[in-house]
Amino acid sequence: MRPSRGVPLLAVALAAAALTAPSPVRAAEDGHCARQERVRVPGAAHQRSACLADLTTTGLAGTPYTDMADQAGLTAAATRSPSGVPGVQIDGYFPDSSRFNTTHGWRHDAQFVIRLPDRWNGGLVVTGAPGNRKQYATDQAISDQVLARGYAYAATDKGNSGVDFHRDGVRPGDAVAEWNTRTTQLTRAARQAVAQRYGHAPRRTYITGVSNGGYLTRWQLENHPELYDGGVDWEGTLWTADGPNPFTSLPVAVARMFGTAQDEDLYAAGFARGSEFLWPYHEKAYWGVTQKIYRAEFDPSYDPGCPDPSAGSTVEEVLAPCASDASYDYASRPGSVHRAVARVSLTGRIDRPLITLHGDLDALLPKATDSDVYARMIDTAGRGALHRYYTVQDGTHVDGLYDSHPDRLRPILPCHRSAFDALVAWVERGVEPPADRVVPRPADGDVVNSCALDAGGAGAR
Repeated sequence: MRPSRGVPLLAVALAAAALTAPSPVRAAEDGHCARQERVRVPGAAHQRSACLADLTTTGLAGTPYTDMADQAGLTAAATRSPSGVPGVQIDGYFPDSSRFNTTHGWRHDAQFVIRLPDRWNGGLVVTGAPGNRKQYATDQAISDQVLARGYAYAATDKGNSGVDFHRDGVRPGDAVAEWNTRTTQLTRAARQAVAQRYGHAPRRTYITGVSNGGYLTRWQLENHPELYDGGVDWEGTLWTADGPNPFTSLPVAVARMFGTAQDEDLYAAGFARGSEFLWPYHEKAYWGVTQKIYRAEFDPSYDPGCPDPSAGSTVEEVLAPCASDASYDYASRPGSVHRAVARVSLTGRIDRPLITLHGDLDALLPKATDSDVYARMIDTAGRGALHRYYTVQDGTHVDGLYDSHPDRLRPILPCHRSAFDALVAWVERGVEPPADRVVPRPADGDVVNSCALDAGGAGAR
């Protein structure tokens, strides 16, 4: 639930992406490279393959095979990532009528990336872009680590991207509903592409994601468990028809921006005490734009003039809130709005193991109205034995904010890496992860690159 790029980091990220890097393409006579053209992604309208010396961001930065600008803000600057993973990358797109994604000059949505390492461990990891980003957004946050472990990797732009994504589709909710369809589509296609490349289908398929990618993880394990062996949900967005959902917390934050709500109102809406130092940044970068573009997706008749026809043509216009959203009352909106949200709502009825992570200082999707609620939904559905929930002390929605507040925040990425390892051990060896708990910030050590899930006591919910 974030705009496509963190605004303070945009100029730096774009400059970094413009640098020219050495060509990562390997010689065609390489034995692995000679087989790359045999892999066809089922259903793809277009694809192109490249045999690369390094599939990680270390090798791809500054090349057309990743997009560093689209990753801006998602990881802390001191994050250490593995490198040196040779293999094949397939970029392409499925048939689609929308054209928000301009990557590769294609101007075509439903773009994907599939990475097939030379040394494969028999598994596949699938994700969808967080926020309104595109298919390369989690290259450092997810792709690098799983590739180094030997997994094949696949990511989708979810079928629409950018702050005008709500213009896709015919009915309210169509654009978000497509996210789920595209993730399912890519998972099925990637499994077949893996089988072509290695001679057999993946023995294990995992799904994971950040923010909206975490929502996709939850939805897939509820609706298509046959495709996956488990998932890690990193602060996934909670959509429920009657609330809570982002429309039951964000309007209060927008009202505070216009001076019609006080701090106590934000606490009552679920925002954590202690997160106040993050609010000025979220006022500028997240609250207004997130509320208006998602409200335009599910409730376009509320204020047709804002945003219309676009969220804006300048950064200032995009991030500016709509004054009408300060008084938006989701509970009183027509049944058609609630039905639109119901189409993409979660139930808690997961049917595969799931590990959830959420920072206690998340100032965009407060855990009190998101993962705390989803954990209870899972328990109510009788699926609690399949779920573990870890609250990351001092974690917030985007790890890049750690660099501005290293004394008050900690990145969640190292906990995600630990959670993924715990999930694999749970699924493949029957080693149950630690009980639900708060993972405290360690008094010393490298908080950017390490996280022990078994630290701290129970009581995360």
